[in-house]
Amino acid sequence: MFTGIVTDIGEVRSLEDLGDLRVRIGTHYETQGIDLGASIACDGCCLTVIALGDDWFDVDISAESVSKTNIGGWSVGKRINLERALKVGDELGGHIVSGHVDGVAEIVRMQDEGDSTRVTLRAPESLARYIAPKGSVALNGTSLTVNEVNGCDFGINFIPHTKAVTTWGDAKEGDRINLEIDTLARYVARLREFD
Repeated sequence: MFTGIVTDIGEVRSLEDLGDLRVRIGTHYETQGIDLGASIACDGCCLTVIALGDDWFDVDISAESVSKTNIGGWSVGKRINLERALKVGDELGGHIVSGHVDGVAEIVRMQDEGDSTRVTLRAPESLARYIAPKGSVALNGTSLTVNEVNGCDFGINFIPHTKAVTTWGDAKEGDRINLEIDTLARYVARLREFD
């Protein structure tokens, strides 16, 4: 489990197809404190650490995960949002995030509003019904509040701090974004099927 509060910006150092995709990610985390088998959210995808170095960790990513996320577009040098798994007693500053990406949204419009940036994204039709105004979503692993919803399009506002401590300062129209809907919304929708 995660909170959607990004704690490091990593960098893809290598990608290797070994049946599964092996990715080496550079990090500022103190890797001596990371156990093999630990979970780290990488742009919102919960991935398992399989090897460690002084300033990097490796993960294996299945073809299934690549097909459901934006990972297929990763390249060497790409910056990605990182978050270590939640520990008992940690502050829950965002919302409960599983790291199980539901689909990929696309940035369709960006507009500066003062120092903030208003971003409109288009969700897959199958996921749009789970997104509600003032509800939560995780986008590339970042816990965010939805401003408005219009069909499959929804708006998010990025303040300067968020753009500085995540990869959102690099965002541009056309980017494919990992989307995880709020777990609570998923269960409410499922319960309504039995009404």
